[in-house]
Amino acid sequence: MNNYITLSDIEDLQELIREALQLKKKNTSAEAGKGKTLGMLFFNPSLRTRLSTEKAAKLLGMEVMVMNADKDGWALEFEDGAVMDSNKAEHIKEAAAVLSQYCDIIAVRAFPDLKDKEKDEAEVVLKSFQKYASVPVINLESATGHPLQALTDAITISELKSDKKPKVVLTWAPHPKALPQSVPNSFAEVMQKLDVDFVITNPEGYDLNPEITKNVEVIHNQEEALKDADFVYVKNWSSYEQYGKVLKTDTSWTLTGDKLKNTSNAKVMHCLPVRRNMVIADEVLDSENSVVIHQAGNRTFAAQAVLRRLLDKK
Repeated sequence: MNNYITLSDIEDLQELIREALQLKKKNTSAEAGKGKTLGMLFFNPSLRTRLSTEKAAKLLGMEVMVMNADKDGWALEFEDGAVMDSNKAEHIKEAAAVLSQYCDIIAVRAFPDLKDKEKDEAEVVLKSFQKYASVPVINLESATGHPLQALTDAITISELKSDKKPKVVLTWAPHPKALPQSVPNSFAEVMQKLDVDFVITNPEGYDLNPEITKNVEVIHNQEEALKDADFVYVKNWSSYEQYGKVLKTDTSWTLTGDKLKNTSNAKVMHCLPVRRNMVIADEVLDSENSVVIHQAGNRTFAAQAVLRRLLDKK
């Protein structure tokens, strides 16, 4: 693994899952990152991603530097050949090259604007760091994907499943704001790499990018989709077809206790933060069915496994 930009950077998913679970049982790599530095740049807010990745790096013996790039740094220019006569004081060419002098691995979080699909899908920020940095780059969530979260989700399902081939349902839920498709995109990608019966359910107008979902069954009836589910992953996303739009906000798609009665006593997952009684009802989040805290805990070991792979390449 030379970078961790997308899930395709994982050579053997099952092996990486096993490594993460082994690290969870016992930290056998406390010296792997000794004398190395992880630099994390956040163009957007973070709680779990920031803290779990920092903890993961420290468990490997690394030093960690964190910068809120949108507040503390110079405004960056990403366009090649630009005449820099605006508020942008530094070009990504110099910024990424300089950071590579200070850091052995660079991690970047940059959300989409959800206004221009083509621009967002170009992943200009993340790909510019990858292009101009001379050290490995990690995606801490970008415009179209969140591969660290997806690896965490794969670890959690592999760890908690009881059936050899569980039924996993990704269900849309309402939210007052327009949210990216990054988490559901990566979850859909990683589920297609696991031995699971995977189904997506969402209202009309909310189908994800078909180039990502491919042949996954999409059901526009939530009750039908949830039947006999072993895992229910709840997440909101804005429309991909009418890009970035919120088409539906009523709570008929909120995951409630009554809806779980139609499942196989399903374990409920969410990447967090979650809006209670909008996305998932209190009665579900506070029940034994909810594994969202367990899932969040696994963020550390997913990041630790990825960091160790990247350190092994150096």
